[in-house]
Amino acid sequence: MIPANTGFLERDFELTEQPTRTYKMNLDNNLIRGYTDNLEAMKQAIYKILLTERYQYIMYSWNYGIELIDLYGEPVSYVCPELERRITEALTWDKRIQSVDNFEFDLSVKGVVHVSFIAHTIFGDVQAEREVNY
Repeated sequence: MIPANTGFLERDFELTEQPTRTYKMNLDNNLIRGYTDNLEAMKQAIYKILLTERYQYIMYSWNYGIELIDLYGEPVSYVCPELERRITEALTWDKRIQSVDNFEFDLSVKGVVHVSFIAHTIFGDVQAEREVNY
C-alpha cells in the first residue's frame, strides 16, 4: 500500500541559518565557560575541524573534519599540495567559511609540515595554522 499524498511535501518551507553562538573554549586552562559568537566562534569551529580526523568518530557527520592519517610516510612534495586541498575542503564545508587562501608552508623541522593560512568567513578573516607529521 502506498500512502495517499497529503500535500505535506508540497508545502513551502523556510530555511533559516542557525546562530553561531556556542560554548566558549578556554584552551589555556582546559575549561569551557560562558558563550561566544561570530568571529570568536568561527575561530573555535576552525580549530575543532582541523583537529578532528574525518571518519574516525561516529558522533560527527562524515563531512566533518579533515583527513590526515594517510599523509604519514608520504613525500613532502605530495603532502604540501594535499594539505592545501584538504584544509580548503574541510573548512569550506562550513557555509560560514567562504574561502581559504594565503597558504604558507614551513619545513624547518624534519618530518613536520607547519602550514598557516587565512580563512575568510562571513564574520571576517581568521588566521589559522596546523602542524602535520609526514
